[in-house]
Amino acid sequence: MGEVVNLRQARKQKARTEKERQASENRASHGRTKAERERDRLTSEKAEKFVAGHRREKPDDPGKR
Repeated sequence: MGEVVNLRQARKQKARTEKERQASENRASHGRTKAERERDRLTSEKAEKFVAGHRREKPDDPGKR
C-alpha cells in the first residue's frame, strides 16, 4: 500500500523548494563580492578619467561659448 501524503504539506514543501532554487539562481547571477564591485568601480573611473583627459574642450570652460 502507498504512503499517505498530506497534500497541504506537500504543496508547501514544493513551494519552499522552488523558492530556494530561484534564490540560488539569483545568488549566482547577481551576487558579487565586494572586491569584484570595487574592481569594476575603479575600472570605470579609470576609463572616465582617460576619456576626460583626452577631450579637446573642457566641459566646464566658460570662455568657449
